[in-house]
Amino acid sequence: MATSLSTPKLSTTLSSPALHTLLYKHKFSLLSLSNPIKPLHFNFLTHSRTTPSLSYTRRHFSAPRAESSNGADAPRHYDFDLFTIGAGSGGVRASRFASNFGASVAVCELPFSTISSDSTGGVGGTCVLRGCVPKKLLVYASKYSHEFEESCGFGWNYEVEPKFDWSTLIANKNAELQRLTGIYKNILKNAGVTLIEGRGKVVDPHTVDVDGKLYSAKNILISVGGRPFIPDIPGSEYAIDSDAALDLPTKPNKIAIVGGGYIALEFAGIFNGLKSEVHVFIRQKKVLRGFDEEIRDFVGEQMSLRGIEFHTEESPQAIIKSADGSLSLKTSRGTVEGFSHIMFATGRRPNTKNLGLETVGVKMTKNGAIEVTVFLSFFLICLNYSANVFLNDSFISKLLLQVDEYSRTSVPSIWAVGDVTDRINLTPVALMEGGALAKTIFADEPTKPDYRNVPAAVFSQPPIGQVGLMEEQAIKEFGDVDVYTANFRPLKATISGLPDRVFMKLIVCAKTSKVLGLHMCGDDAPEIVQGFAIAVKAGLTKADFDSTVGIHPTSAEEFVTMRTPTRKVRSSPSEGKAEHDIKAAAGV
Repeated sequence: MATSLSTPKLSTTLSSPALHTLLYKHKFSLLSLSNPIKPLHFNFLTHSRTTPSLSYTRRHFSAPRAESSNGADAPRHYDFDLFTIGAGSGGVRASRFASNFGASVAVCELPFSTISSDSTGGVGGTCVLRGCVPKKLLVYASKYSHEFEESCGFGWNYEVEPKFDWSTLIANKNAELQRLTGIYKNILKNAGVTLIEGRGKVVDPHTVDVDGKLYSAKNILISVGGRPFIPDIPGSEYAIDSDAALDLPTKPNKIAIVGGGYIALEFAGIFNGLKSEVHVFIRQKKVLRGFDEEIRDFVGEQMSLRGIEFHTEESPQAIIKSADGSLSLKTSRGTVEGFSHIMFATGRRPNTKNLGLETVGVKMTKNGAIEVTVFLSFFLICLNYSANVFLNDSFISKLLLQVDEYSRTSVPSIWAVGDVTDRINLTPVALMEGGALAKTIFADEPTKPDYRNVPAAVFSQPPIGQVGLMEEQAIKEFGDVDVYTANFRPLKATISGLPDRVFMKLIVCAKTSKVLGLHMCGDDAPEIVQGFAIAVKAGLTKADFDSTVGIHPTSAEEFVTMRTPTRKVRSSPSEGKAEHDIKAAAGV
């Protein structure tokens, strides 16, 4: 993430491409916080390479030397230029790109399993094996029940009710995962990357131990992702997490899902669609904290209409197992009995345990995420005198709290990408970070991942797609905004007779007409928003949207036909607060 600096002159200088290159190429040890004007010790790095093409032979790259405080100096020769621990999305991308840039690369990964543990994992990582891909396959399976119901209004009649077989779904899903992990292995093999099966542990800043065998590397990349978190309450041993929920031997008859985030909602939709009785327990008043408020309200209402029961403002306290094997969930408001399964979707934690990172000096946050530090360049020293920027204790402390723009940890030879850093925990973001890291280290092209306007989706039922700012964020950052919303019954629902609806929202800067945020909840929302994400990323205006011819009849066309703001939010000069001028939206 970009470092935020309060001094305009300094901030402008730091934004130049030339300085970003120098920030990467020249590292200095930080001055003592107790003496802010103590001279810095210069410690230059050597980078004499030219930008490589994809056709060159393997060669060794110069790399940052470890500081003496790390307990080990960098050796003169290494087994690999890059050693990656973890073959998930970010690790595979970084390793493949680095190899294409001419580096010698190795990746270590645990043996394949659909459920991760300290001894099992698999090439492909969370997304491919126990996240995005298998979850989406189960979403597809669960949607058929709703589609069968919809079809009746279109003339379809089923003399025998369709039957679902859980074991067939799981077997076919697992076969697909085996195919995908094989594809990922071939990707690494074809790129010339050495794949080592086993558990990796960092021994020193340039050495990795894989099940007793040592490998040296100029650079080490940590991309081990995260794993589900279950809180420690009485009876938690009876609970399952998202890994297990994707690989159950039998379909739940009645399931409690604890959590109100995207994982909880996605599994609630899956099991509800497969005709399980679903109860969702959340500590908040509404689901999806961190999403747009109107989207939160809308998806909760729609999922309730489909038969999911939400228990709001209830915190789990204990799980009780009865003699007949059924489970009861005790919460802050009472006890609900008769569950066949209780699933916790209460977040994920970085998978940094037993990697040896603390031993070699890699700084981590309280939840185990790798903390990546910012290194000061000599330009800051010059600015300290020429621009009268005083580098006091609080200023430097603020910099030290920022995430390094190039995914480097507090140990110069160790890097980290993906969920293990707990930045934006999305597969496409890990891919972006991995590619940027390979360019930074091996292509003489320091590259920062761009976290602006990252689109996201929730594969709930109905699904959600969003890109850009939420309304609250836009008001805080820009003050004056126009909000356009549409809440309508889609064409398909007019004949199906079902209560399905679609909600769409545009947030526009009133001063510039730039579209700041775009949100949708309804059928095909993720597919639709992926296309509109390009428009938001490109900084298009509401006029650009208005001048675009829609495709009719579609739900997507509503984004280019909303003309009248639902409300106008204007900053109040006297109070510094926002007042709302609410108007009816056209077509609602």
